[in-house]
Amino acid sequence: MSQDIQKSDKSGASGHRARLRERLLGGGAEALADYEVLEYLLFGALARGDTKPQAKALLARFGTLAGVLNAEPAALKQVKGVSDASVGMIKIGALIARRMARSEVQDKPVLGSWQALLDYLAIDMAHLNTERVRVLYLNARNRLLLDHHFGDGTVDEAAIHPREVIKRGLDLGASAMILVHNHPSGNPEPSRADIQITRRIADAGRPLGITVHDHVIVGREGHVSMRAKGLI
Repeated sequence: MSQDIQKSDKSGASGHRARLRERLLGGGAEALADYEVLEYLLFGALARGDTKPQAKALLARFGTLAGVLNAEPAALKQVKGVSDASVGMIKIGALIARRMARSEVQDKPVLGSWQALLDYLAIDMAHLNTERVRVLYLNARNRLLLDHHFGDGTVDEAAIHPREVIKRGLDLGASAMILVHNHPSGNPEPSRADIQITRRIADAGRPLGITVHDHVIVGREGHVSMRAKGLI
């Protein structure tokens, strides 16, 4: 009787979990497909049983693993079989990813850690459903003084006034800044308003010794550096 139960465990859900664990520990980051990553993450919310249906349903609903991790809790719970506990596991996975990405940026010269900064911004902002405006204030050694969330909404003077941006920089003793916002449409190409407000902030900061290094626009389709495009 016990042998039958043991065979059943090896061929059933517990056996599947054990095989996923072995592949994860033995094969590294690429060992599991995206739906299997979600399966494994959801194990923590369901002590026994198969989490593959929920994992595949989540990917079908949100498109990508990043889309799932960044989805709103209420939207996640609309997927069949996804409980509060499941949402908690998904959001802790997202939080871990953000904390790891942020740790690669903190206490380092930002311009010398540019790819790490882009990775952090993509994880944190690319899948937001509203536009978010942030300003990264830097000291004379280009180390981060403050990552300031200025507000949500379209990038114009209603959301980010040049005077307020520069005043905050002066209060901090900043020497430079990097403007950041996201495009919920996914396309990171700058709009006319994006270009105009960036140039106004750069013009306001220049005589006061505060340089706008860049304005980075983040979207699901990638990112755009306005400095690299020659727009500032």
